[in-house]
Amino acid sequence: MRKQHGFSLIELLIVVAIILIIAAIAIPNLLRARMAANESSAVSSLRTINTGEITYQSTYPTVGYAAALPNLGGPLGAACVPSQATACVIDSVLANNGNPGGSGKSGYAFTTGAGTVGAGLNVGYTILAKPLILNETGVRAFCAEQDAVVRVDPAGVCSNTEAGILTFNPLNQ
Repeated sequence: MRKQHGFSLIELLIVVAIILIIAAIAIPNLLRARMAANESSAVSSLRTINTGEITYQSTYPTVGYAAALPNLGGPLGAACVPSQATACVIDSVLANNGNPGGSGKSGYAFTTGAGTVGAGLNVGYTILAKPLILNETGVRAFCAEQDAVVRVDPAGVCSNTEAGILTFNPLNQ
């Protein structure tokens, strides 16, 4: 009789089982790391928008803060010419909430709104960063208003009013 070379079915099944066990351990950790990276990117983008709002307000004092997120950046894929409508103080992908516009950035959707309006000026603003898919692209929502303090909502919702934003705890507290 000739001696057979190769692996038996049992040996192959054991190897497959070991690979599946390793994958079951590694994949959830990879997803948690991705969500943490998305949240970190969202906080960084929120701080960039805060800085952009302050720059916009000092550049266009007759307007106050920007009324909408696109006012802080420029059009996607085109040269940016600074004006009240496109101030060019943040990158166009963030200003248009992703590329294509409205698709979000790093798993988060960004929106801004004019806060308090007084004497024809936007004297306040709100910024929201919410996960595109809650518990998949991120767990927490982040928000800020004209005090430039980034606040966190562990439920992933956040408020879109200045008074509502102030009810959330500042990040890292």
